Amino acid sequence: MKQYSWNPWHGCYKKSEGCLNCYVYRHDARYNQDASRIYQTQNFKMPIQRNQNKEYKIPSGALIATCFTSDFFLETADQWRKEVWDMIRERRDCRFSFLTKRIERFYKELPHDWGNGWENVEIGCSCENQKRVDERIPILLQLPIKTKQIICAPLLEEISLEKYLDLGIDLVVVSGESGNEARVCDFNWVKKLQEECVKHNVCFVYRQTGARLLKDGKIYRIKTEEQSTQAKKAHLDYQHQSLI
Repeated sequence: MKQYSWNPWHGCYKKSEGCLNCYVYRHDARYNQDASRIYQTQNFKMPIQRNQNKEYKIPSGALIATCFTSDFFLETADQWRKEVWDMIRERRDCRFSFLTKRIERFYKELPHDWGNGWENVEIGCSCENQKRVDERIPILLQLPIKTKQIICAPLLEEISLEKYLDLGIDLVVVSGESGNEARVCDFNWVKKLQEECVKHNVCFVYRQTGARLLKDGKIYRIKTEEQSTQAKKAHLDYQHQSLI
């Protein structure tokens, strides 16, 4: 499956503990840009752009990672969200995936025909510590979303998801924090979450280690380009198996 990145708007306001060392803020700072300035991007209509043959530039069946330099439910973006939903509706032949720390704003500018959710939309609720897990996941579980994910990134402390995993969660993704100021991620925290997911037959992905990984009593500094490959080498990813 081909994957594309689509950021209809850029910039965000920091909301909770996981935002402290936000990669978008770090990136924009390198170019003396203010990441708290929210603006519509030039790629706003990317999913429905067509080539000279009047075919969609993004092919059918693609996975479109959406709004990863902002938050899909950001207040400032309310003015643009209806048009984005219209494009997602038009491209029902593609899958759209986005994350949010603002799951409580789910119903803002929700399409009139959403019903019990659209098959081509998967939503990940970002939770960096137990406080945010217990604040956000109960909201997520009550919402009409076809594919529900929990994104523990950056994972900042030992947490438990166990009481939520049998209630409609499709995937858990875990990552440590990146950047020079990254907070330490303990490998034991990651393993605990993986074991909970295996126990409850929920898919699990260890996406990246983060820049500082505590393992076997030692803190490892891991280069940005190696964080994903090192996570894969841990062999913690778990695919859903039919329960017998």
